[in-house]
Amino acid sequence: MKKENARSNAIPHLAELAEFRYQLRAFLSFSEAASEACGIAAQQYQLMQVIAATPEGRPATISHLAERMILRHNSAVELVDRAEKAGIVRRRNDEQDLRRSLVELTPEGQKILQQLVTQHVQYLKTHGEEIVRTLRTLQPASQAEKPTNADGGR
Repeated sequence: MKKENARSNAIPHLAELAEFRYQLRAFLSFSEAASEACGIAAQQYQLMQVIAATPEGRPATISHLAERMILRHNSAVELVDRAEKAGIVRRRNDEQDLRRSLVELTPEGQKILQQLVTQHVQYLKTHGEEIVRTLRTLQPASQAEKPTNADGGR
């Protein structure tokens, strides 16, 4: 019996997942470099995105930021502390609930965010089709693997 090679096609979708991981890592590497070129950490850029993209009427609380960034509450507090020291965000008391602080971008934070958003959109205009193509190679497989309802329908 032949021993399966580690590079074998025995694991379905492995090559597609590896390519998708590569595309994600390339994007994240670009994002880290672009953020550092603007004088901030990549995680601070992500924080600014979450703050700016918080829906109208929903406060940008530490809890909301932690949820959207998939961080523990204390990690989000530390991130906001560092961003505040960098001058890109500020805290203010929530007038409706004095136990909470709301986080907002400073004018400098807004300026840096705009620069980085422009750069990231340009990156995706250049490389986005590769990412989409990779995802599409997985889509037919995921559609075929969806469980059916009890009546046999999808």
